[in-house]
Amino acid sequence: MNTVLIKNLGKHLDEEVTIQGWLYNQRGSGKVKFLILRDGSGLLQCVIVKQNIGEELFDKTKALTQETSITVTGIVKEEPRAAGGYEMQVTGFEVINIAEEYPITHKEHGVDFLLERRHLWIRTPRQMAILRIRSEIEHAFRDFFYQRDFVLADAPIITPSACEGTSTLFGLDYHGEKAYLSQSGQLYSEANAMALGRIYCFGPTFRAEKSKTRRHLMEFWMVEAEMAYFDMDDNIKLQEEMVYYVITRVLERCKRELTILDRDVEKLKNIQLPFPRISYTEAVEILKEAGEDFTWGEDFGAPHETIISNHFGSPVFVHRYPTSIKAFYMKPDPEDPNVVLGADLLAPEGYGEIIGGGQRIDDLELLKQRIEEHHLPIEAFEWYLDLRKYGSVPHSGFGLGLERTVAWLCGLEHIRETIPFPRMLHKMYP
Repeated sequence: MNTVLIKNLGKHLDEEVTIQGWLYNQRGSGKVKFLILRDGSGLLQCVIVKQNIGEELFDKTKALTQETSITVTGIVKEEPRAAGGYEMQVTGFEVINIAEEYPITHKEHGVDFLLERRHLWIRTPRQMAILRIRSEIEHAFRDFFYQRDFVLADAPIITPSACEGTSTLFGLDYHGEKAYLSQSGQLYSEANAMALGRIYCFGPTFRAEKSKTRRHLMEFWMVEAEMAYFDMDDNIKLQEEMVYYVITRVLERCKRELTILDRDVEKLKNIQLPFPRISYTEAVEILKEAGEDFTWGEDFGAPHETIISNHFGSPVFVHRYPTSIKAFYMKPDPEDPNVVLGADLLAPEGYGEIIGGGQRIDDLELLKQRIEEHHLPIEAFEWYLDLRKYGSVPHSGFGLGLERTVAWLCGLEHIRETIPFPRMLHKMYP
C-alpha cells in the first residue's frame, strides 16, 4: 500500500493510500466515526463507516485516545469543508500504541502549564505551523546565500574570548582554562571571509544577560555573514535583499500555516524594496517628535525601536550609531569618527532589531586602539589582529536573530514559541 503524507493527498485523489500518524481528535455515533489524524505535515478527517469495515474493527475505535499512534488506510476524496480540503474514506486501520490520558486537552491551558510540557505542546496545530514556518525560513536563508556564491563556514561554539566583552557570556571550564559559549561567530567568520571571500555561518549562540522580555532567549540561532571587499552600503543592500527573499518565500510556501496562525499577511505583502534608511540622529529626532525624553548617545530600548519602526510601517535601517555604544570592531565613519559605519534593521509591528551589522575596522593600529579602549585583553585577539597584518581589505558583515525573525513573520506575541525548546531566564526544562 502507498504510504503518503497528509500534505500530499491532493496528488492521490480517488486512490487508496495509507497515513501513518496520531489521533488528534474524534467524534461520531454508533454507525459513523470521524477521526482527525495528524502526521506532522497536516490534519486529515478520516471517515469510518461501520457497515464498510465491519463491526469488530469499528468497535476498536472506542478504545482510541488522544495521541494514540495509528496507521489508517483508505480512499482519498475531495472535501472542501474538511481541513486541508480532503478526507479519507477508511477501509482499514491498525493501532500502534494506545496513548495514556493526554495532559494537553482541546481546551485553553496556561502558558506555564504548556511550557512545562513543551515536548507535548509542539504537537498542537499552532505550534506545528510555527515550526514549519521556521524550517522554511532556515531553508530560504541557505538558498539565498548559495544562489549568491556564499560558502557555509561554521564558527566554533566554544571560544577562549568574548566578541563584545564577557559580562553577558556563559563561562565554562575547558580542561582548566577559562572558556565561553559563543555569543557570535563573527570574529571567526571574518577569518573565513579572508580565505573564502563571501561566507555565512548558521548556528546557536548564547547570551547570559538577565533579560525577561518577549524578545529575549538565553540560547538562540543566528545567521551571520561576512563579505570581503564589501562596504556598509553593499552590506545593507545584501541584507534587505535577503529579508525580502525570505518574506516572499514564506508568503509563497506557508499559506496554510499563516492561516492557522491568523497572520495578517497584507502587512507582509505591502513590504517593498528598498527599505527606508535613516541615521541614528534622524531616529533620535523621530523619538523627540513622539514626545520621548531621549538623549543623543544613548542606546535604543524596545519602546524606542517600536516608535521608530511604526513611523515607517516597514523594516527600516538605522545607520551611523554613536561609536561609544557600538562594539570595538565597528569602523568609524571617516567623515565623522563619533559614529560608526554600522546599521541595525528594525522590524515593523513592534518586533524590534532583527539584524545588527556594519563595516569592520581594517586598519591594524586603529583596531589595537579600540581593543584597549574597551579594556579587552589584547593577547586574546592576537589571531584576530593577524587578519589586519596579512592582506587586510575593507569588509563588512551582519548577524540576524532567527527567532526574532520567526516571531515577526508569524505575528507572535512572544519569542518562546519560535524554537522547539526555549531557554529563558530561570527556564530550561524540558
